[in-house]
Amino acid sequence: MGGILRGVNRVLLALTGLLLLALGLSVLVGGFDLPRRWNFSMPADWPWTAPQDVLLSDADRTRWRAESWWWPVVLAVLGVLVILLLWWLLAQLRRRRLGQVLVESGDGEGALLRGRALENVLEAEAAALPGVDKAAVRLAGRRSSPQAVVRLLLEPHAAPGPVLSRLTDEALEHARGSVALEQLPAEVQLRTAKHRPERVI
Repeated sequence: MGGILRGVNRVLLALTGLLLLALGLSVLVGGFDLPRRWNFSMPADWPWTAPQDVLLSDADRTRWRAESWWWPVVLAVLGVLVILLLWWLLAQLRRRRLGQVLVESGDGEGALLRGRALENVLEAEAAALPGVDKAAVRLAGRRSSPQAVVRLLLEPHAAPGPVLSRLTDEALEHARGSVALEQLPAEVQLRTAKHRPERVI
């Protein structure tokens, strides 16, 4: 779910950015009177070719108001847009933090563990690894298939490879085993702590 949502976010942001960029450039072409200055022509039905052109004329804004289908179409489009935006907002909120994790207890029902408790344990074990200065952990996903987002602040001279290996083999593996999960996907973000310049004598 997290990967799909990230993909949807990127596609939406890319499409929105391209649309706004194209709209802005097309307005600038007319606003700066570039067709006349640079001696090139725009398509015959291009709306903005000179500084005096407006984005929407009175005729454009009122063209379809007398048509019986106009307002139902407008309301339907706005309704679909609102539903999509609400879905996107709820999906973002669901990603933020996992409240509970389902632990298989062997009786077919399972038990619920507070997500924050598992985050604290995983965070403490990650922070205790050699080369790690600070650690922060957040659980996302569903309670039956959680995902961990781990942020590590490494000490100035720590090697990322060994730290990542021990995090995977020790901290994440212990957390996965403690709640009887088949897998515990993790996204690990590494940063290095700044240190003062060393004086060479």
